[in-house]
Amino acid sequence: MALFREFEAPPECPVFEPSWQDFSDPFGFIHRIREIAENTGICKIRPPQGWQPPFACDVRSFRFTPRIQRLNELEALTRVKLNFLDQIAKFWELQGCKLCFPHVERKLLDLYLLSKLVSAEGGFEVVCKEKRWSRISSRMGFPAGKGVGSLLRSHFERILYPYELFQTGVTLYPEAPDTEDVDEGIGGGEEEGPDEDEEKERRAERRSPRRLKDEVSFFIDLYMCMACGRGDEEDRLLLCDGCDDSYHIFCLIPPLQDVPKGDWRCPKCVAECSKPREAFGFEQAVREYTLQSFGEMADHFKSDYFNMPVHMVPTELVEKEFWRLVSSIEEDVIVEYGADISSRDMGSGFPVRDGKRKLIGDEDEYASSGWNLNNMPVLEQSVLTHISGDISGMKVPWLYVGMCFSSFCWHIEDHWSYSINYLHWGEPKTWYGVPAHAAEQLESVMKKVAPELFDSQPDLLHQLVTLMNPNLLMEHGVPVYRTNQCAGEFIVTFPRAYHSGFNQGYNFAEAVNFCTADWLPIGTQCVAHYRRLQRYCVFSHEELVCKMAADPESLDVELAAAVVRELGDMIEEESRLRAAVQETGVLCSEQEVFELVPDDERQCWKCKTTCFLSALTCSCSPQRLVCLHHAAELCSCAASNKCLRFRYEQDEFPAMLYGVKSRAQSYDTWAKRVTEALAADNKSKRDLIELKVLLEDAEDRKYPENSLLRSLRDTVKEAETCSSVAQLLLSQNAQKAGSKLTVEELKVFVEQLYRLPCVISQARHVRELLESVQDFHERAQAALADETPDSGKLQALLELGSGLELELPELPRLKQELQQARWLDEVRLTLMEPQRLTLELMKRQIDSGVGLPPHHAVEKAMAELQELLTLSEHWEERARACLQARPRHSLLTLESIVMEAKNIPAYLPNVLALRDALHKAKEWTAKVEAIQNGSNYAYLEQLEGLLMRGRSIPVRLEALPQVESQVASARAWRERTARTFLKKNSTYTLLQVLSPRVDIGVYGSSKSKRKRVKELLEKERGLELDALSDLEDSVEDTRDPAAVVAAFKARERQELEAIHSLRAANLAKMALVERIEEVKFCLCRKTASGFMLQCELCRDWFHGACVPLPKAGSQKKLVSGSKESKFLCPLCQRSRRPRLETILSLLVSLQKLPVRLPEGEALQCLTERAMGWQDRARQALATDELSTALAKLSVLSQRMVELAAREKTEKIINAELQKTPLVPRSLEPPVLELSPAAKAQLEELMMEGDLLEVSLDETQHIWRILQATHPPSEDKFLQLNPDKSRELKQLAKRLAKEEKERKRKEKAVAKAEFPKEGLEKKSRKILDIPSKYDWSGAEDSNDENAVCAAKNCQRPCKDKVSDGLLESERDRCDWCLTESHSLCLLSSGFRWTGSSVTAAVTSGFIRCVWV
Repeated sequence: MALFREFEAPPECPVFEPSWQDFSDPFGFIHRIREIAENTGICKIRPPQGWQPPFACDVRSFRFTPRIQRLNELEALTRVKLNFLDQIAKFWELQGCKLCFPHVERKLLDLYLLSKLVSAEGGFEVVCKEKRWSRISSRMGFPAGKGVGSLLRSHFERILYPYELFQTGVTLYPEAPDTEDVDEGIGGGEEEGPDEDEEKERRAERRSPRRLKDEVSFFIDLYMCMACGRGDEEDRLLLCDGCDDSYHIFCLIPPLQDVPKGDWRCPKCVAECSKPREAFGFEQAVREYTLQSFGEMADHFKSDYFNMPVHMVPTELVEKEFWRLVSSIEEDVIVEYGADISSRDMGSGFPVRDGKRKLIGDEDEYASSGWNLNNMPVLEQSVLTHISGDISGMKVPWLYVGMCFSSFCWHIEDHWSYSINYLHWGEPKTWYGVPAHAAEQLESVMKKVAPELFDSQPDLLHQLVTLMNPNLLMEHGVPVYRTNQCAGEFIVTFPRAYHSGFNQGYNFAEAVNFCTADWLPIGTQCVAHYRRLQRYCVFSHEELVCKMAADPESLDVELAAAVVRELGDMIEEESRLRAAVQETGVLCSEQEVFELVPDDERQCWKCKTTCFLSALTCSCSPQRLVCLHHAAELCSCAASNKCLRFRYEQDEFPAMLYGVKSRAQSYDTWAKRVTEALAADNKSKRDLIELKVLLEDAEDRKYPENSLLRSLRDTVKEAETCSSVAQLLLSQNAQKAGSKLTVEELKVFVEQLYRLPCVISQARHVRELLESVQDFHERAQAALADETPDSGKLQALLELGSGLELELPELPRLKQELQQARWLDEVRLTLMEPQRLTLELMKRQIDSGVGLPPHHAVEKAMAELQELLTLSEHWEERARACLQARPRHSLLTLESIVMEAKNIPAYLPNVLALRDALHKAKEWTAKVEAIQNGSNYAYLEQLEGLLMRGRSIPVRLEALPQVESQVASARAWRERTARTFLKKNSTYTLLQVLSPRVDIGVYGSSKSKRKRVKELLEKERGLELDALSDLEDSVEDTRDPAAVVAAFKARERQELEAIHSLRAANLAKMALVERIEEVKFCLCRKTASGFMLQCELCRDWFHGACVPLPKAGSQKKLVSGSKESKFLCPLCQRSRRPRLETILSLLVSLQKLPVRLPEGEALQCLTERAMGWQDRARQALATDELSTALAKLSVLSQRMVELAAREKTEKIINAELQKTPLVPRSLEPPVLELSPAAKAQLEELMMEGDLLEVSLDETQHIWRILQATHPPSEDKFLQLNPDKSRELKQLAKRLAKEEKERKRKEKAVAKAEFPKEGLEKKSRKILDIPSKYDWSGAEDSNDENAVCAAKNCQRPCKDKVSDGLLESERDRCDWCLTESHSLCLLSSGFRWTGSSVTAAVTSGFIRCVWV
């Protein structure tokens, strides 16, 4: 096989870059570049920068089925080689041999080239006789001296020579090569044959002819040799596997020595290989693609083929590889090409006004552009506009979706029309073009190089299926040009210019045809060419010309002139043909409207041309017609049977020609009028309107763009410009127009007005304007010559000159002197008002004066301003430095600076700020001294306000550090007190916790609760305690401490009254038996449900899920130790409730502070209240009855502890002995009996003690005594069933009964003269339901800083778990009431009867080791 020469790129075609003006007329621009571009056949047009039409196809719905292209079948010479090899292989296959291509010198032997070279040298016999095999070897590229020639002869003789003899029909050589030798010589190897048994069977079948045996027992030969006609020698008689004919092996040409291997075909079947092949064409792919899926496939193919990203592959590399592949027989590369997709089905890539979707943005502009391929075929200058139907591909654009190597073969457009291709996006498309003058040369070269293809397909070049290497064409003298079309560029092909190309990668293009006036004669030539090739026309050229002639006014003048020439030639030819037909004797004729007949029914039977002007038919076959060029070939019938059908009568042609000619000749009349108008003198000048009418007439009639039309257009344009300029000058709007005319330009302009070939109405007024300008010039020169400028006179001249709207040289000098005068006036006015004279104003005036021309008055004023500016800047800088000084200056220093800067006649902001700071510092110092010298300390808020104001004053204040220290100490004390009292994340402030409650009975969220509390405070503003924090800054408004204490006492009384009312209301609502389900409880204000607890203070019920449980930990422990579990709701227990000793230490610290705090005063009142309550409680507990009850309670509790320990021990022993566990004995808590008066007194004390936010030992003693007074049989818990209504009613009845009993006891207490009434019986009810929360330790009101009574206190600081005991837990002795850490009790040798300290504590009273 010959070496493939590397592809050399042809020269580039011209590239045009039109301006926006050129681009506005597509056909005009193409007409101007035609002379250059048609010499290369194709050209590239780059639109102006910014012309980028949006892609309008619907990508989601765009689906297409591409064509399949095998690259090595596209090239003409390669396809010929492949066809030749296929025929050779088929020939030997029918001969029973399998063809394997031989190798010579490690290369596959090119059998086609070998056959051609031998034929060129005279044939096999001549080459052998003259010994030219070495010459053939060298021409095939093999090295000399290696005996390749004899090897080539052997291969030719065994493979090609039998085939050539078969093709010529000559008798083959007498001695056929052995089958095995042919196999080895052809292929260089042997295929595995069929099974030996099958082969023996087949050979036996071929050797033995088939016979029939009848009943008479004689044989008849069924198979006879088709050559000799005998049936003898059966073992040498072959049976064809194709048609069952028989031949003796010695009768064959050539004769065979043995039965061949495999299938065998007779000479008649072998002749099938000489049948013509089917026409070559592209197959359609099976898969349907979207744009996305096709793009993914295309990019994947290219990146895999070149092993690099698609955008990095050079175009030169792709081009060389493409031509290598199409020329290669060995490599079979298959690509797909989405070609000839109708835009009517899938939508155009350009925006179109089809009503399917609304155009947005600039799409409307591109939809109407002449370069939009949907518009170009139907523009006014286009011939295709006059074709009524939509011709797909010509008038309707086709879309092309390409991939790498997909190609379009050599072809010319239908009817040799123009074509234009636009690449919307994607990788480049490589084009090759041949100019029209070399079209026949290209056709002859291709027929010469590949005659076999044209023998089977004469119109091969019209099928768009054949390529030929441009280098091969150029070697034969065909001029070829190339270009790379990138996205956004146009490619234009000219009439009869052959073009081809391929795609560099994935892209999307759109193409359409168009025809201009210069195409008409070319179209006529094309129809004649089609007639010779017997090719169908796309449309009737005659019909197109006649249709344009029927409407001459719609034609462009150039197009009308072309139609005149074309129609004249057509009429002359038609008249000649009709006369020739009539001379043959055809007498019958009838008129027929051919445009109403479908094209396929009016095509010439001989040449396939679409008839329009005339046709000939015969009665023998009415459906058949021919054009008049082939009248003799219609049929053999007599002329009298034939009929001439015609579209127009002969006398209609002159009228049609005259109409078009009139249209074309109207230009001459117009040109004469224009020439006269442009050459008129001053006396015969015409009006501008007449020239405009002539220009509009030319544009309406579409006269050619020649020098006369351009001269008229330029004259009209010049006259319009002069008229508009004159109008602008006269209307005093020249300032808006930009640059002004000078006096000289005005003179030139006046001369231009009177030089125009038309009359301008404003010319006289412009001349008067020129005279006014000359008068102004004289007056201005006189004003500028004065020694002393007069501002009024200058201003008047300026106004006059500005009104002239011309560029006058005197105006700048007048403005200059006027600016100097105005600046001096402004400086004088400024110096007269010092309060307005700022530094910026002085700088601006100096800067404006610097730009003025030199003048003695200006220079003097500048010096004064500069001196004042320097002095002012000096004092401003000093004042700014004092304001920013660190450390700050004293009052005396600042006073001296302010006094020195007082006399400067300017506005100085920093000096004024320094003066203001000095005034504020004096006021602040006086206020601090007044506070320090007052009778009472100031509140913290007052000092904080003074501190903030003092820090902002840029003066050194001697008392400021002292105030800062006092504020810091007060804040530290308040933070320490807040940590002592407030719980974590508490919603209360410290002042609210320390003050008596004002929110008793208020429920809801924190926000709504604060709002209601605020309303209560505003309602009783006279006794408002929270006003302690809203103190004013003045010293005179400070509150007297006695008033604060009085307000606190009043609020205590209101608190007691409110809690009495709340307790009564909460106890009373449980007595509502009938409406118990409507009663609201808890913080959530919902009905009773689930596990509920009753607050010991407010006596309301709360859901276990809404509030934290007492210290018992869980519901189970709570139930078992209910007597030792005290519950206060979050509304009643608002703080951590520290011990009184901790509070006293805080008060000691408070006494050292020289500051008043509302929280401190509230803490003092709270402490006094707690100590008063403690004295009353100790007096009550010191009575005989209560002291005896307390001692008895301790003894009973100790017994209960021992009993619980004993039962625990028994359970352990029984569990170890695996005995039945004992049933635990019910442990009843100790029960005490107190007199009603004593019990009422304790309950009242208990209520008041629970209101205190302080932990006191007496509170615990009283609570335990009251707990022990409850009878054992009293219900402690209530388990609600699903029907809770009945249980709630039972509970309500019982509580109502208890309420009645309570009232009876109150009356008894009143008779015993108890000081207080309204004591309520304390009964704590707990409704037990399982809880999902663990509230252990959620409420801890004990003070963490309380001192442990142990001698060796461990001082546990963290909650570490040891033996089930929290180290931070404390226990109180029931005898001495001292507290100790539980861990310290264990470490001191204390032993419990229970299993742990916690168990002992929760089961009863304890006695510490210190007692």
